[in-house]
Amino acid sequence: MASTVSAEESLELCYENVNGSCIKSAYSPWPRAILYAVLGLGALLAVFGNLLVIIAILHFRQLHTPTNFLVASLACADFLVGVTVMPFSTVRSVESCWYFGESYCKFHTCFDTSFCFASLFHLCCISIDRYIAVTDPLTYPTKFTISVSGVCIALSWLFSVTYSFSVFYTGANEEGIEELVAALTCVGGCQAPLNQNWVLLCFLLFFLPTVVMVFLYGRIFLVAKHQARKIESTGSQAQASSESYKERVARRERKAAKTLGIAMAAFLVSWLPYIIDAVIDAYMGFITPAYVYEILVWCVYYNSAMNPLIYAFFYPWFRKAIKLIVSGKVFRADSSTSNLFSEEAGVG
Repeated sequence: MASTVSAEESLELCYENVNGSCIKSAYSPWPRAILYAVLGLGALLAVFGNLLVIIAILHFRQLHTPTNFLVASLACADFLVGVTVMPFSTVRSVESCWYFGESYCKFHTCFDTSFCFASLFHLCCISIDRYIAVTDPLTYPTKFTISVSGVCIALSWLFSVTYSFSVFYTGANEEGIEELVAALTCVGGCQAPLNQNWVLLCFLLFFLPTVVMVFLYGRIFLVAKHQARKIESTGSQAQASSESYKERVARRERKAAKTLGIAMAAFLVSWLPYIIDAVIDAYMGFITPAYVYEILVWCVYYNSAMNPLIYAFFYPWFRKAIKLIVSGKVFRADSSTSNLFSEEAGVG
């Protein structure tokens, strides 16, 4: 009996004087500092990396293309994850407590879901854009215009925000599992369990765009491989000369498709474990340990910081744009017309 009492007294609570308070994690100072550093770094990369992408694309006229406007809107979603979601999730993950109020807990969940699904829908639109660009590069400018890109951006945001707020802000996600939610709820927690109906819809919203992206990028790389072989087998110098423009355009579009395909693959690798776990959890009574859930969630969050790193690694134009932005040269009157890339390093 005495040992039970001492064990209860040693527990640290999120709110010491509140009945039903959540139990607080008892990390020692060094692990605590490391966790804050690692998770905080992810938030900083998501904020400043995506901000650089947004500034670069909106400022430099050379980058005003339908694809790049989609990329800028994608960066906006990832930027908002870094601003409105990751800092608060950092405290929740390290302290295992939610100190920001019940109202913002709902908004936090809605923002989290909205921005992450917006990223998915943007990537799906980008895969369609890249498919048209690679398979028909000469007529692509007339098929996928800036207006079409704008419609894709608007629909991506509309669907993701509508889904998120209709499910989580209204509490529809808890219908039919009220007793289970009540058993799992404590003061200082911020959970958003999905019932079986909504988790299936969530899975379909993830699965269908994923199938489209995988299929289109599969087709893209088959076409790119065929184009490369055709160029290599060109025997006539005159024929090679007459096709030189088409070859340059095709090469540029293939390069852009490859880079954006890597961004898509990174997104899927980050998201897939979380989605699978969410489906299993809904049918197994939410049995995932808290630390496993936090790892899966942060794999999703860290994806918001990965795209700028991918662009910096593969796109010379982005590296050059970063130098101009960081050095302050973007404030010059003629900076928006700067030449960021050669024909060989086009943006697609």
